[in-house]
Amino acid sequence: MGLRLASLGLLTALGLALSGTVKASAGDAAREPARVVVAFDRERIEPLIVEGVAERASGREVAANDPVRIASISKLVMALAALRLAEEGVVDLDADVSDYLGWKLRAPGFPDTPVTLTQILSHRAGLRDAGGYIIPLGESLREKLADPASWHADAPPGEAPFAYANLGSPLVASVLEAASGERYDALLERLVFAPLGIEACVNWTRCSPERIARAVALYRDTGEPARDFPGDLPPDCAIPVAEGAACDLSDYVPGTNASVFSPQGGVRIGMVDLARIGQALVGGGKGLVSAQSLAAMLGSARPGVEGQAFFCGYGLGVQAIETPGRTCLDDLFGDGAVRFGHPGEAYGLRAGLWFDPESGRGLAYFLTAIPPRTGAEGTSGFDPREIALVQRAMRLLEERGRRPR
Repeated sequence: MGLRLASLGLLTALGLALSGTVKASAGDAAREPARVVVAFDRERIEPLIVEGVAERASGREVAANDPVRIASISKLVMALAALRLAEEGVVDLDADVSDYLGWKLRAPGFPDTPVTLTQILSHRAGLRDAGGYIIPLGESLREKLADPASWHADAPPGEAPFAYANLGSPLVASVLEAASGERYDALLERLVFAPLGIEACVNWTRCSPERIARAVALYRDTGEPARDFPGDLPPDCAIPVAEGAACDLSDYVPGTNASVFSPQGGVRIGMVDLARIGQALVGGGKGLVSAQSLAAMLGSARPGVEGQAFFCGYGLGVQAIETPGRTCLDDLFGDGAVRFGHPGEAYGLRAGLWFDPESGRGLAYFLTAIPPRTGAEGTSGFDPREIALVQRAMRLLEERGRRPR
C-alpha cells in the first residue's frame, strides 16, 4: 500500500499512546501535545479527537475549534480565493501576471515566456526556494524574484519540472492584491471565510482578541516553543518585518509584497472551521466556488507528476493522494479511496484537510510536537504519528457506523 507504517511495533506503540491506553502522569499530561481531528460530511461536522494542551505555560487544554497555524493547507485557501476572483472576472488564471503587477516578471534566460497563476499554483512556473521565500515588510518581492536562485535555469515557466516552491505563494497573493486593490487578508475574509461564517485570519491580522487568546502554540519535538506562544502573538508583532522597519501595515500598498501575510502557510483557523471549508468542497463548492471551478481544480490534480515521491498528484493548489496506479509515499487512509486536499507541515506541526468527493466525507486534523522529517520536503510521506492519528479517527468512525467511505 505504498507507505504503511514503518513497523508493526512502532504502530502499536503509537496507537496505544494516541488512544490514551498508555497512561501519563499528571505532570506529563500537562505537557501532552495538542491533537484534534474533526470529521465532516455533506450534512454534519463532528469533532472526534480533542486532546492535549494548547499552551503549556498556562496548561490550557485545546478545544476543537481553537485556531492553529495550518502551514501549507494555506495554499489551498489561497487557490480558492484565486478561483473566486477568476469567477468575478478580476483575474485570468492563464494571463501574464505582469499585466497585474505593473512590472515585467520573467524567469532569467526566458524573456519571452510569460508566467501565469495556473503555473504558479501548480508549482510548474520554474520557481525555486533556493534563494529563500520569506520577504519581510520593508523588503522587495520584485528584487527577490530577480534573483536567479529563485528560478529553474534549464526550462521556461510552464515547461519546467514540478517543484514544490513556497516562493510562489507570495507572488500569487501579490497578484491577487494588485488585480483587486484589496489586501490579501481582506481578500481571504471576503472570498473564503465570511461566506462560510468562519473566523480565521492570516498572521493574526484580522482575528479578534478573543480568538487570539485561544491560539494553539506550536512546539518542536524538543519542547522548544516555535510559533504562536505568548510573546509571539499580538499585540506583539506577528508579521515578518525587515530589520529597522516598523511593524505597521497602515501604509501597505496591496500588490507590492503579500509575503507579509505568509500566504504559503500563515492561515490561523480551527479544525471545525477548516472542516466547514471541506464541507463546502464535498458539497460541490457551495458557498465558495462554482461546480465548474471545483471540477477544474480537482481535475488538475489527477494527472501523475513524474519523479515525485510524495506530490504524485498536484494541481491548482490541491493534492490528490492514494491514486490507483501510482507508487507514491502518500498512503494515509489506506482504504482505496482517492482523496483531495492539502497537507501542512511546519514548526513541529503536521496537519491535513482531506476529502473524498465521491462519498462526501473527510477529515480536518492537526497534531503538534512532531520531529522534523529526515529528508527534504516532498521526498518522504506522512509521519507515522500522523498516520496513527488518522487511523484512530477512522476506527472511531467505523465504531459509530460512519466510516468515511
